[in-house]
Amino acid sequence: MFAKFTDHPHAVGETYADHAVTASNFGLELIAAGLACLVHAALPWTFETTASRRVRRLHAQMEGRRMPARQTAGGDDVLDFAI
Repeated sequence: MFAKFTDHPHAVGETYADHAVTASNFGLELIAAGLACLVHAALPWTFETTASRRVRRLHAQMEGRRMPARQTAGGDDVLDFAI
């Protein structure tokens, strides 16, 4: 049972705590970008580039953490991201 909490973090070279912090930070950044989009939708002169900058930064971080592609049961390649 405990392995469900540690298998993935260990596979990407992190402890459970390290992984929880990293994934939480990604999630909070995505929430902030989403909120900026919602405000921008109502008030177009606000947050004109905030969401796109945050998403680009997160994408760059995620690309740097990319794991090799793996095969799914159906034979398709799936790119894993170490979040």
